[in-house]
Amino acid sequence: SRCWRMEQMLGSFQLHLSTLTLQIRSLQDQSGALSLRLRNRRRLRRHLGQLLEELVVPSAMISTILEAPVPEPEFLEQLRELDGKLGAVKEQTFRDTLACADVQHVLDRLRIKAVTKIREFILQKIFSFRKPMTNYQIPQDALLKYRFCYRFLLGHERSVAQELRDQYVDTVGKIYLSYFRSYSSRLLKIQYEEVADKDDLMGVEDTSLNNRAGFFSKPQLRSRNTVFTLGNRGSIISAAELEAPVLVPHAAQRSDTRYPFEALFRSQHYALLDNSCREFLFLSDFFLVSGAAAQELFNSVMGKTLAMFLKQMDTYVGSCYDAIAVFLCIHIVLRFRNIMAKRNIPAMDRYWESLLELLWPRFELLLELHIRSIQSTEPQRLGHLDTRPHYITRRYAEFSSAIVSINQTFPNERTNALLGQLQVEVENFVLRVAAEFPSRREQLIFLINNYDMMLGVLMERAVEESKEVEGFQQLLSARTQEFIEELLSPPFGGMIAFVKEAEALLEKGELERLRGEEARVSHLARGFSGSWRSSVEVLSQEVMSSFSNFRNGTSIIQGALTQLLQYYHRFLKVLAQPPLRSLPARTELINIHHLMVELKKHKPNF
Repeated sequence: SRCWRMEQMLGSFQLHLSTLTLQIRSLQDQSGALSLRLRNRRRLRRHLGQLLEELVVPSAMISTILEAPVPEPEFLEQLRELDGKLGAVKEQTFRDTLACADVQHVLDRLRIKAVTKIREFILQKIFSFRKPMTNYQIPQDALLKYRFCYRFLLGHERSVAQELRDQYVDTVGKIYLSYFRSYSSRLLKIQYEEVADKDDLMGVEDTSLNNRAGFFSKPQLRSRNTVFTLGNRGSIISAAELEAPVLVPHAAQRSDTRYPFEALFRSQHYALLDNSCREFLFLSDFFLVSGAAAQELFNSVMGKTLAMFLKQMDTYVGSCYDAIAVFLCIHIVLRFRNIMAKRNIPAMDRYWESLLELLWPRFELLLELHIRSIQSTEPQRLGHLDTRPHYITRRYAEFSSAIVSINQTFPNERTNALLGQLQVEVENFVLRVAAEFPSRREQLIFLINNYDMMLGVLMERAVEESKEVEGFQQLLSARTQEFIEELLSPPFGGMIAFVKEAEALLEKGELERLRGEEARVSHLARGFSGSWRSSVEVLSQEVMSSFSNFRNGTSIIQGALTQLLQYYHRFLKVLAQPPLRSLPARTELINIHHLMVELKKHKPNF
């Protein structure tokens, strides 16, 4: 029937669809298998291609490594390729790749040949350093172009790399030692012939000024002033001179130019700094070292030179009595250390510390020797004394201002403490010398002259806010005020004494006791009116002849006249009191405003 045929047809159709589904699945499986095989083949091809590329040794490489000179760019290019192939073969050998055996022999021969050529080439470059030259940077720069050659040796023939490194250290180390030894000895020939010795201390008497000096006295040092005076020596630590070109000894000898030690020290160590910076960078770059290894290699090259410098400095410092030179050397070291820190080169940190360990104790000892020399100075042994500034106080002023001005840039508390001790001893010395004068007036003139001189030098060459300046300002002010009182006492002492007595009575409320002083007051009033002008004239002349600093003398005169005016004003106030108000002598007194105008005429003009 139709239904049965329809059922048969649908069943057949279903069977056909099932068959198609199976066929599609089969095709999908086959396609997946083919894709996997294709990917595997491509991966294998790529791997084999890379392996072949790494293992196959092209003829161009063989001919270049065997025949081309090391400096040729082609040699360096093929050397890099050879380095890569040697690394690849080493890696594949660990994987038991059989193909490595076929090329291992060829690569080994090329490696040996390359190592041999590189060794000979670098040795020649190292030996070229032995030729006399002024600039060792040229062969170093030439070597840096072939730093990969050393890297190749380091990777494939470490013993040869070590040999070359040792040869470089030995050769260049000797060159630096020879160069700096020669340079140092030539520098010493242009140092000042006369240098400070153990007799050039602050408290040592100046025999040239001592009339008791005899035939056997020590001749005065021609450059002795430089022992205590900074002058233009301080410019050595300025930015301009600190990194100025190094001194050329033979040129200085031709012009007969001489230098203080700190100038030689600066030149010597700037040359050392410059060469050390360049050497450290070269060693790090060429020999592929950093950190502690770079420092160790640098020490191997420069160690003997640095040791020589330290020995020289130890010898110099042990016999040096020029504290300013030592202090300037300290500050040169501090600045050079900062320069290397800014360049991020730690190579000489230990050397700088060793230098400071030599210099600081010597500087402190020299300050202590100056202090002791002043402590032990006896005024009686200084010969003739006058009220002018003493040469020992001038030495102190020059020396102290020099140290203070240098110390401002890198303050050091130990230095400040020693300067404080030195100042105390100088103050005591000035008082001891002042005590040798018979009159208090002479003592005060001597003290004021010396305090004023020391203060002037310190303010001119050091900061005005320094402790030294503050201390001497207080001393000068106190002694000046005392001198003014001493100065006014002879001509106006009676009036001054009466004013003080009367004011004391006024404070106690005992005004009636002044009634018995009419005769005394009349005598004082008439005496002042008749003699004040001549007394002021004499006073002014005496002051200007007593003080070496005209400006200070002017200031003292002004202070004295101001003080006199104040005493006179107080005298008038006492006379205005009821017990004395009706005295006839009051009418003879000069008006205070008129006196003020007249006193201004006595102001010296300079």
